[in-house]
Amino acid sequence: MKQSPPMMNALTIDVEEYFHPAEVQSSCSVKSWPSLPSRIEAQTDEVLELLERHSVSATFFILGWVAERKPAVVQKIVRAGHEIGCHSYAHQVVYTLTPAQFREDTLRAIAAIENAGGVTPRLYRAPSYSITHRSLWALEILAECGFEYDSSIVPIVHDRYGIPGFSRNPRLIETPSGSFLEVPVATVELAKGKIVPVGGGAYLRLLPYRYTAAGIRRINRNEKRPVCLYFHPWEIDPGQPRLASGLVSGLRTYAGISGMKGKLHRLMTDFHFSTLTTVYPKGEPTTHGYPRMTKAAIAASATAGA
Repeated sequence: MKQSPPMMNALTIDVEEYFHPAEVQSSCSVKSWPSLPSRIEAQTDEVLELLERHSVSATFFILGWVAERKPAVVQKIVRAGHEIGCHSYAHQVVYTLTPAQFREDTLRAIAAIENAGGVTPRLYRAPSYSITHRSLWALEILAECGFEYDSSIVPIVHDRYGIPGFSRNPRLIETPSGSFLEVPVATVELAKGKIVPVGGGAYLRLLPYRYTAAGIRRINRNEKRPVCLYFHPWEIDPGQPRLASGLVSGLRTYAGISGMKGKLHRLMTDFHFSTLTTVYPKGEPTTHGYPRMTKAAIAASATAGA
């Protein structure tokens, strides 16, 4: 019997400095960023070497602030043949902004990435996955800005992000200004409808490798679907300055960093990965059968899942 080809999963990297995470910003103001030593170039080089070692193409969601100050980082990613997305300009949580501020931040980020790498990003991921029921207005702005993909909604309960009740699977979001494909990072549904994250990042760092691996296998084999995973370059840098203050913030940001690179190596050995658009192709007129949703339907799902 002919074997089916291995399931291809999406690997995504959020390119930001170690002082950009929300957990760090409470003790490190935006005004102080230019005076802090940059580590993103060396971190990204290490990520690119790891990907090359495993012959993996990935999607890089790049912060405009980084692209503006470190254009060589963007150029290296482009030369290596990876896919380019946008991770905002200044890594501000979306629901703390006004629509006008969000539009300005997004357009500035697009321009910075274009200037640095000669590529116009058509994929977006909000800082801290912060498109929630409080910021659904951002969806139409993303369509206005020409994005064809978004990966900012997570269907879980969390203190900073998440739309409980939103689909665990990709949905074509329709707005008056256009449509785009929303691709949530990986989650697993347990008994009684409980949804838990298995999409990488802190969950990969903090928990045993088998937790994430089992989640991927469950989705790939039982649901016969690919998953979308993510991580940050700073998560493989044990030597970074420890700026986050407080026990919880420190644990969320730094726990497990020393073992993260080894876990990523195991993931790329045990599973197959490619870019987000390769794994989740979006084409007209069929749009590959993705169900459609409007902002009103997302709001209704958030209410039902609350």
